[in-house]
Amino acid sequence: QIRLVESGGGSVQSGGSLRLSCAASGYTLSRNCLAWLRQAPGKDSEGIAAIAEATNAGYVDFVNGRFTIYLDNASNTLNLQMNSLKPEDTAMYYCAAATTLAADSGNTCLRLKGKYNLWGQGTQVTVSS
Repeated sequence: QIRLVESGGGSVQSGGSLRLSCAASGYTLSRNCLAWLRQAPGKDSEGIAAIAEATNAGYVDFVNGRFTIYLDNASNTLNLQMNSLKPEDTAMYYCAAATTLAADSGNTCLRLKGKYNLWGQGTQVTVSS
């Protein structure tokens, strides 16, 4: 069975850090587009970070410099290191893979939200002021 399982969410104060992990089973995270998306209450989901070719990362402006997406090939895990968290980062965070799509840049993968066909169940991040 192909699954993505997120972990690492929680509650932190503004300025704190969290690392989210997404463990894959039945599927090897590698050349396809991989991404972290989030959905705040009452809002649409939005892609915030993506990676292509296992190392080429792209970010939306409001997380660039604060969040880092990276792939651990040894453990087949996609990670998101989040620093300098803000209350507006509060959301449910999902990892996703576009299992039939490869791209040459993380920024391209970010624009392809509709192509992600494999999603985890989500992990909640809450940032208090």
